[in-house]
Amino acid sequence: MKRYTVAVVGATGAVGRTMLEVLAERDLPLGRVRAMASSRSAGARILWKGEPLQVEDVARADFAGVDLALFAGGEVASADYAPRACTQGALVVDNSAAFRMDPKVPLVVPEVNPHHLARHSGLIANPNCSTIQMVVALAPIHASAGLKRVAVSTYQSVSGTGKEALEELQEQTRSWVDGGPMPSPRVYPRTIAFNVLPQIAAFDEEGSTGEEVKMVLETRKILGLADLPVMATCVRVPVFHAHSEVVYVETERPLSPEQAREVLRGAPGVRVVDDPARGEYPTPLDAEGQDLVLVGRIRRDPTVPHGLAMWVVADNLRKGAATNAVQIAEALLEVNRKA
Repeated sequence: MKRYTVAVVGATGAVGRTMLEVLAERDLPLGRVRAMASSRSAGARILWKGEPLQVEDVARADFAGVDLALFAGGEVASADYAPRACTQGALVVDNSAAFRMDPKVPLVVPEVNPHHLARHSGLIANPNCSTIQMVVALAPIHASAGLKRVAVSTYQSVSGTGKEALEELQEQTRSWVDGGPMPSPRVYPRTIAFNVLPQIAAFDEEGSTGEEVKMVLETRKILGLADLPVMATCVRVPVFHAHSEVVYVETERPLSPEQAREVLRGAPGVRVVDDPARGEYPTPLDAEGQDLVLVGRIRRDPTVPHGLAMWVVADNLRKGAATNAVQIAEALLEVNRKA
């Protein structure tokens, strides 16, 4: 069996480190793993499966001989280095927003649209974390009853912003518990501890944020529904890991909550946790550290003819980023193996 050389770009960041963890857990036939990051981190060492990986400067790195490059270093790094990796023969899965809306680049969630991988040209985009978990829950609903309209409100953890945001929430919380002055925010525009911020990324002229626009456009592209009405409100909450969402769905055909539960129970990548009478519903702590999308509180929305509401939770660093990218790689390698 062929053994693959994999490079993780942005390996010292939260998503990059999680990619390395997921690669260590799963059954990819790996030969060599290379860690890359910016010059600031070059020379550092990261343990992977008990062995040290020396971090390479991605600006100087040679991708010749790399079979698969997983990019987790942000839009600038992806725009600068992903095309070079492709030119040098690597198959690139990019976690940034740099290529997501490029019509020539597939935007893939393996449980939802793996067939889109057939038209890649060496580069595949990994969707936004909040989009991934929502479409995993939406796709089986669409297959059963058709989607007419979607509205979503998110409750997104600080790990989605990165290591400095995690540290900011820790510092502010510790200061409040100790009775000291609240440190001024550095990462977020306002204090995040014991607060909620209805802003993720900059506002556009219509009052939507960048995160909200991503959810709208990416959902349409992944599901192949170019005209699907989608309304998103994205909120940052003082939770360390895992994103939560309230998703309101209007379907073309009737679908009862009971039927929706059955459909979702049979869907790949989903676990239904839905018995409110017994206090059973998913929370961020339940989702942390796993790769499934948890769905609960499935109920009728009486404000529209065929309406449903559901509560969707997933680990944003794993299924929302690293695991989805590795699953894309697994699907691609399987296609290559059968070719």
